Amino acid sequence: MGSSANEVQAQRLVKAFESAWPEVGWVEGRNIHVDYRWAEPSQMRALAAEVVAAAPDVIVANGTSVLNAVREATSSIPVVFVGISDPEGVGIVANLARPGGNMTGLANFEPSMGGKWLQVLKEIAPHLTRVGVLRVPKTHVRILQSIRDTAASSAMEAIDCPVLDAAGIREAVGAFDGQQSTGLIILPDPVFSPLRSLILELAANQHHPAIYPFRNYAEEGGLLCYGINILDQVRRSAFYVDKILRGARPGDLPVQAPTKFELVINLKTAKALGLEVPATLLARADEVIE
Repeated sequence: MGSSANEVQAQRLVKAFESAWPEVGWVEGRNIHVDYRWAEPSQMRALAAEVVAAAPDVIVANGTSVLNAVREATSSIPVVFVGISDPEGVGIVANLARPGGNMTGLANFEPSMGGKWLQVLKEIAPHLTRVGVLRVPKTHVRILQSIRDTAASSAMEAIDCPVLDAAGIREAVGAFDGQQSTGLIILPDPVFSPLRSLILELAANQHHPAIYPFRNYAEEGGLLCYGINILDQVRRSAFYVDKILRGARPGDLPVQAPTKFELVINLKTAKALGLEVPATLLARADEVIE
């Protein structure tokens, strides 16, 4: 179950999940049936209730906003989450080693990642004096605080921009129009996936250097991304689903940390923004798009 995503990314997620099936012996229609569901933010609660009413053996939830809707709908059906930042800090699990309850899964970013995003953004755009942080309301609280702490130590200002839809994004980013010393940090949430083109367009038109959590942003024209490989996490979630189907309790399965991080820099976008990419940053990049 995930937020509404464009068709290509949705197909990538499904393919990544199903790529693990041969290793655990699943065959669709013979010993497993997977029902993939996607929803707009306004539909998540209704969809979560619908999914829970169908009484599946396991629910896989991709992203914080999706998981929040599932949490409201059930405390008994096993849930494997993917793409959740700081699950212990936001109270999704009791602790990472023994989550307790009906949920476990794969975390994507620890709170300190917020500060790292700001540091990398400042490295490629040293002229910045403020940064707007786009996040879904009431999510990523400790990551936001990490950004604020790092900003304060660098004599920068971090501005919280809680947004949930296209209108909110236009208003938030529009407030920085003409402020050439402002950058953007986009926090991870599947709510933003179908809005990527809008975010990229606004950042480009207003000449705001921006850092993103996933590589597809950089592939589609974003300045740079530093984050996890979400497709790898989705694939790994299938192994936890398998364990649960074979009798394991979610609360006994430790939350897994990310294993792959990637820095991708789009040199074409850097040039359009008039930015000189430091050689030290280029040397650390996993991929450079020219």
